[in-house]
Amino acid sequence: MSESSSGSPVIRIMVPSDLDRIVEIDIKVLEKTRPEYWEMKLELMQKQKHSQISALVAESDGKVIGFIIGGVSRWEYGVPENIGWIDTIGIDPEHQRKGIAKLLFTEMTNSLKKEGVDTITTFVKRRDWLLLKFFDSLGFQKGDMINLELDI
Repeated sequence: MSESSSGSPVIRIMVPSDLDRIVEIDIKVLEKTRPEYWEMKLELMQKQKHSQISALVAESDGKVIGFIIGGVSRWEYGVPENIGWIDTIGIDPEHQRKGIAKLLFTEMTNSLKKEGVDTITTFVKRRDWLLLKFFDSLGFQKGDMINLELDI
């Protein structure tokens, strides 16, 4: 993981004690509370420690300021093992636009490469211009898969 130098955040593996801070960031970003969701996510990560899910946090002055969760496909929906995914990125609004998401993404990418991943995918709402711009800046482009929806 990366080390702190001259104010740069430390990137490290997410641990259960990060839960409260992750929930705080999530509330700031989405303006709703989902602690049960994050408890479930962290529990799942603990169960699947070995290379399926990767979860990292950015920490500054001992405080979590951002996080990223992703992983490696294990042939879900016929997606081969060389495909990785980014599930969630959250950066405390006070620390956004400072390159923290890019640091987390770079560390996640390095981790996924070690698992044999050569392509990364994610989902973004088509009108979420800020998030689309962010992923575009990382080199993402439209992929071969499309999502399908059915209102019921």
